[in-house]
Amino acid sequence: MPGILYIVATPIGNLEDITLRALRILKEVDLIACEDTRHTLKLLNHFEIKKPLVSYFEHNQVRRTPQIVAELGKGRNVALVSDAGTPAISDPGFPLVREAIAQGVTVVPIPGPSAVIAALSAAGLPTDSFQFIGFLPPKSGRRHNLLESFKEEEATLVIYESPHRILKTLEEASQVFGQRPAVLARELTKIYEEFMRGTLWELLERVRQSPPKGEMVLLIAGKR
Repeated sequence: MPGILYIVATPIGNLEDITLRALRILKEVDLIACEDTRHTLKLLNHFEIKKPLVSYFEHNQVRRTPQIVAELGKGRNVALVSDAGTPAISDPGFPLVREAIAQGVTVVPIPGPSAVIAALSAAGLPTDSFQFIGFLPPKSGRRHNLLESFKEEEATLVIYESPHRILKTLEEASQVFGQRPAVLARELTKIYEEFMRGTLWELLERVRQSPPKGEMVLLIAGKR
């Protein structure tokens, strides 16, 4: 019988957010596939968990996927984790999940922290429907075209962004969506967690005056 692939959500900042079930699974599996072994080792050490680790990140997931599936085929249970949050959501994992399913391996989600859900739940924008875009393309032209494609979308838009690109993204979003309500959430669950609320133009001015640090989530109200 093949092993089980567990998709384990880990904290996005505050270590207290890990679930009891996630801790149990991490203690019980035979192998942990992680985005950055050094980062995951800090988490495991904090909870006094000792397990073999194998790296599984964007640039090696094609090569590593068959290796991990082979381990599952031997009956070994494997946990997949990312650096933070739920694996395979704008993080490595999809190729492994797809191949595991194709090979008849049972895939079990161990739910927990997710930056998109955390940001959406506290943003104060409509939550009856939302469109998760993830990270925008790095090139300006493609980024602008993608934003334009969502101009008539009525659902709240959710975008992941990094500190060095947030200014450009807000500039382009302001051009496309005008003065729509928006929220910029950064450092979620951490000491300096912050929610900036206003129109896109207002957020743009705040970021110009005081560039924010840390990973962030930009939420834009849909067309109403």
